[in-house]
Amino acid sequence: MHMITKTAELAAICQRLAQFAYVAVDTEFLRETTYWPKLCVIQLAGPEEAAVIDALADGLDLAPLLELMRDEAVVKVFHAGRQDIEIIFNKGGFIPSPVFDTQVAAMVCGFGDSISYDQLVQRVTGHHIDKSSRFTDWSRRPLTEKQLTYAVSDVTFLRDVYHYLNASLAEQGRTDWVAEEMAVLTSVGTYDLRPENAWERLKMRVKKPIELAILKELAAWREREAQSRDVPRSRIVKDETIYEIASGQPSTPEALGQLRTLSKGYERSRAGEEILNCVRRALEIPRGLLPVIPKGKPTPEGLGAAVDLLKVLLKLVSEQNGVAVKVIATVDELEAIAADDNADVPALKGWRRELFGEAALRLKRGELGLAFDGRRVTSFPR
Repeated sequence: MHMITKTAELAAICQRLAQFAYVAVDTEFLRETTYWPKLCVIQLAGPEEAAVIDALADGLDLAPLLELMRDEAVVKVFHAGRQDIEIIFNKGGFIPSPVFDTQVAAMVCGFGDSISYDQLVQRVTGHHIDKSSRFTDWSRRPLTEKQLTYAVSDVTFLRDVYHYLNASLAEQGRTDWVAEEMAVLTSVGTYDLRPENAWERLKMRVKKPIELAILKELAAWREREAQSRDVPRSRIVKDETIYEIASGQPSTPEALGQLRTLSKGYERSRAGEEILNCVRRALEIPRGLLPVIPKGKPTPEGLGAAVDLLKVLLKLVSEQNGVAVKVIATVDELEAIAADDNADVPALKGWRRELFGEAALRLKRGELGLAFDGRRVTSFPR
């Protein structure tokens, strides 16, 4: 297997692949010691050829690849493509389009929730992928023949899986269903990591508005530091430290030095000073302008049983139609439907309403019953 290392070679194969309706895409990267993923290898496959690209080759310009990713006439096929798309977004500042994710398509075609790539390949093609190279160091050169074989097989099998799932969706009339599911995957907001929103990644372990204000300041500072220094967030400060600072509200170096989650002397460092500035800024916020602690919406009294029934119906509909539960409705949506027949949720719109939503409303009204026939749950009109 020849690995592409020259811009001219990359431009040539991208030009050839652009003549076809789709291209299968995969990447190998490292991010254990960095904030941004370090792209090492790119794999591409069209109907007639496949290629492995050395993203670390000296002088290689990825512009031809980005141009192919921008081409609206070519479907970009990924499996669980969020991290691959994130890399393209970071490199080019755009989301590739159109996109087909085989993991999402598999959920719509009856392969269960979030099936792994190797399991999907085995069930569709009968082949077993040798995963021993999966977690090797893709930044070391030269790559071994085993690594190259693994890399190229990722996209050649992906090509086969795409053909199968695309045909299956068309046969079942579900092509549009997958298109709807691509909305989050292809949203810029999914990949545009703004420091001011970093607090949303943290568990809500604060109980007071002032604690939330401090948590927001610290999370934003940590995100900016991690991005600028290109290191993992935990290398700046760990989540536990943020929670402890938010709770203890240290405003002096001496108070900061008492925290058990910080190493000795940290309070005298530049980072320690910036942490104290975060705390001070939060403490200066007027009481009336402090953020409100987010509260989950409790299920209205008496609706718990209705939600339980809807869960049973959802599982039944999932099994009958070969569509993963998580694609049809979430628990939050079931709670909303239990409380309101006109809830503004995806489960009561489009194909989901036809598949599940109408039956859910009939179950609520007592027009649909559930029974166990000794082997499985069934539904019947009442």
